[in-house]
Amino acid sequence: STCACVEYYGKALESLIKQVKIMCIHGKMKHKRNKIFQEFRKLPGGILVCTDVMARGIDIPEVHWVVQYDPPSSASAFVHRCGRTARIGNVGSALVFLLPMEESYINFLSINQKCPMQEMKPQGNVLDLLPKLKSMALADRAVFEKGMKAFVSYIQAYAKHECNLIFRIKDLDFASLAKGFALLKMPKMPELRGKCFPDFTPVTVNTDSIAFKDKNREKQRQKQLEQQR
Repeated sequence: STCACVEYYGKALESLIKQVKIMCIHGKMKHKRNKIFQEFRKLPGGILVCTDVMARGIDIPEVHWVVQYDPPSSASAFVHRCGRTARIGNVGSALVFLLPMEESYINFLSINQKCPMQEMKPQGNVLDLLPKLKSMALADRAVFEKGMKAFVSYIQAYAKHECNLIFRIKDLDFASLAKGFALLKMPKMPELRGKCFPDFTPVTVNTDSIAFKDKNREKQRQKQLEQQR
């Protein structure tokens, strides 16, 4: 749903899935977008992490799966997203992730778009990759900051969802969500003000001490910290 989530999950997938080309596209890229799109079209296989900038008006041959991590605001956008697969008589699959509290979205789609859906049973023996993501955040400030920005942008986008009778921000489990984003601590933001999170355990490390792997960025950060002191 957001550019920040694309940046974070794209970075995560690059580290977690080896020997598969991972590419990212979102609205803030502007000039690079077309180049990335053309490059992805030519690949024999790969994963494209994207916002709704790729939901319609584009044609990529032989897309096997469209995975919708965030349910779109409008029912028509859902159908457009699914339409990136199974092009011109080909077979394809589309999957949308929903929380139990969001399941009435299925009825909404069946009435609004006459779009029947089937439940896909959760996969067994799933690896817990969150410790690896946390390690990445501890080792590189760029990953840590991307995760924090992605979490904040996700909540802000959720609060603006057009189907706000189904997607209610007051029902969100912020602690579980923060764990899912592999956050090291909870960010400061208006939506979380005055709330306690006993189910979330922040890391004991002082996050100000996490350095950028990029030496130039770290040098610049240290200079700014010195000026603040």
